[in-house]
Order: sequence, then C-alpha cells, then structure tokens
Amino acid sequence: MSTSIHTRKRTARTTGILALPLLSVELLAFFFAASAPSPLFVVFQNRWSLGASTLTIIFAVYAIALLVALLTAGAVSDHIGRKPVVITGILVQIGAMAMFVAADDVHWIVAARIVQGLATGIVTGALTAAIVEAAPPDKKHIGVMLGSVSPLAGLALGALSSGLILQFSDTPVLSTFISLAVFFAVAGVLTFFIPESATPRPGALTSLIPRVSIPPAARAVFLASVPAIISVWMLGGLYLSLVPSTMTEILHIHTGLASGVAIAVLNGVGALTPIILRKRDSRTTTLIGAGALTAGVTITMTAIGFGSAPAFFIGTAVAGVGFGSAFSGSIQRLSPLVAPHQRAELFAALYVVSYLSFSIPAIIAGRMVAPFGLLQTELVYGAVLVAMALVALITGLIGGRDREE
Repeated sequence: MSTSIHTRKRTARTTGILALPLLSVELLAFFFAASAPSPLFVVFQNRWSLGASTLTIIFAVYAIALLVALLTAGAVSDHIGRKPVVITGILVQIGAMAMFVAADDVHWIVAARIVQGLATGIVTGALTAAIVEAAPPDKKHIGVMLGSVSPLAGLALGALSSGLILQFSDTPVLSTFISLAVFFAVAGVLTFFIPESATPRPGALTSLIPRVSIPPAARAVFLASVPAIISVWMLGGLYLSLVPSTMTEILHIHTGLASGVAIAVLNGVGALTPIILRKRDSRTTTLIGAGALTAGVTITMTAIGFGSAPAFFIGTAVAGVGFGSAFSGSIQRLSPLVAPHQRAELFAALYVVSYLSFSIPAIIAGRMVAPFGLLQTELVYGAVLVAMALVALITGLIGGRDREE
C-alpha cells in the first residue's frame, strides 16, 4: 500500500514538473501554426493567382475567428478548468491542419484559417493562465515571462520553418501541416496526464455570453497599456498580411523564405528581448518597447520607400525589440493585479485588444492596396503605427510608476 501511494505521489510530482514546459510549448505551437501559412502565401498566389487583398482576407479571417472564440470561450477555463479547454482547442486545431492538407482551392484555405482562429482563441487565455499557475509558487515571474515569450517565439519559428520547408521541399503545404497535426495529437495526449491547476466553479454557461470584462483591480493599468498593445499587434498584423507582397512587389525578392525570415526576425528578436530585459521593471520594459517600436518602424518604412532590403531587415530587428518588450512589459504589469480565478478573463481581454489591433488595420490596409497601391498603403500604415507607439511612450513617461511596483 505504502509503495503504491509513494509511486502515485512520485508520478504526480513528475507530471507537475512537466506541466510548465509542456504548456509553454503548446502555446508556442499554436502561434507557430498561426504564422506558418504566411510564407506559403507564395504557393497559394501561384496556384490560384491571388492578389494582395485576397491574401489579407486569408490573414484577417483567422484573427476575426480568434476574436469570436475569445469573446465567448475566453474565460470558460476559469469555471471548468484549464485542461478541458486546452484539449478542446487542440482537437479543433487538428481539424484545421487537416483542412489545410485537403485544400484544393482558396475557399478551403479561408475555411481552414477560420477554424484555426477558433482553436487559438479557445486556448489562448486558458494556456496563458495555466502557464503562470504551473510555475513554482516562488517563481511566478518565470510563468509570466514564458506566457509572453512563447507566442512571439512561436510566430518566429513558424514563419522561418515553413519558409525553409518551402525552399527545400517539393510538398511544402503537406509537409508543414501534417507535421503540425502530428505534434498537436501528441500534445493533446500528454495534456491528459498533467495536473489541473484551476478549481472549477459555477458560471460556465454564463461565461460563454460574449463580453469583454477586465477585473476592477487591473482596469487602470490595462487602459494605460492599451496604446502599447495596439502598436505591437498592428506591427504583427502588417508583417503577417502585407510583408509577403512587399517582398515580391517592392523589395523584388521572389522567394517565400524571405518573408519567413522577416517574420522570424521580428518575432525572434521580440522573444529574446524580454529575457534580456528580465531584471528591468515592467514600466521600463514597456518604455523601451515603445521607443524601439517608434525607431524600428520609422527605419522600416524608410527602407520600403527607398526599396532597400538590408535597411528593411535592420528596421525589422529594431522593431522586434519593441515588439517583445512592449508586449512582455504589459503582461508583467497586469498579471500580479488579479486573483488566480480571474487570470483567463484578464488575458482574454488583453488578447481581444491585441487581435482587434492585429486584424482591423490589416483588413483596412488590404482594401486600400487596389486604389492607392501597396507602397502608399504601407507608408500610411507605418505612420499610424508610429503615432500610436509615440502615444504609448508619452503615456508611459507621464504616467509615473505603476501601483504594483
């Protein structure tokens, strides 16, 4: 009997230790899958003669579907637990990967992106909250950092990996999405064996009513963080929607690997920056982010205006510093302000703002390409983005220190 009890305790400790890396990799993988299609847009363009506006629609429907899922299922894991929500999202994601594999026209790609957006929206709040909860009690900052770095690392690795597959594989679409489907299947099985970190409580059905709710204790800091969040995700939307067309039409680089590298540089630098700045307080990290965004986007737009690929990648790297530090700083500021049972609700609200900023400006930009041209559209987009980053910088400078520091 004692041996059996000891074995069960040892197994529980082992699965508990594995929870943090597993959940972090799962969050990374969802964003890996989100950016993986972008370099493959070249394949879709050649196969079905698609224009920049159509590519923007393929990008945008993902973000809109994600928003719908966030608004309905974003906080449900606070009521039924993290694991059921994560496993459901994984199953939906496997369905999306299967649709990409089966696609024989652009309508299938659009449908696959919608299902993929729903899957990501279902799990984003639950996974982010579960990562924080899986961190050791005296090292919650590790969970906060992983929760902010994993999406950016996933976006970087997804774009770079599919770009490399595109360069060296004869079947890049099949290779990319079959590999992802297998990974998610394995991850779903492993998730069954990790401990549940949230205590179930009533109100699950009520939580499915679409709404955005910010816990009162975090509202002031949340509102102060909005300009930084908007500028960060406007930048991400630009790269995932229009940069593939920018590479071919403005910078005259006719390979999907180039757009994959650009997205990887932005998000890869963004993922590394919070690690480098981990000893800085959240306010300083956010200010560095707003300043780097302003400088990086200015360099990038200048490079586009002059058609300079080297300057474009330099500006992308500088913007990546801002991308990572502004987003990470915002999460670091917000996370300590709420109770554990409010975390998924808070992160869902944060990602609603993020994905509105990610999708709506890109959709508008896609509609403007035909009448005004790609170059003029991107320059105006960049000017709006710089203005928003400056608002974030000024807000941070005059706002004083956060109440939580």
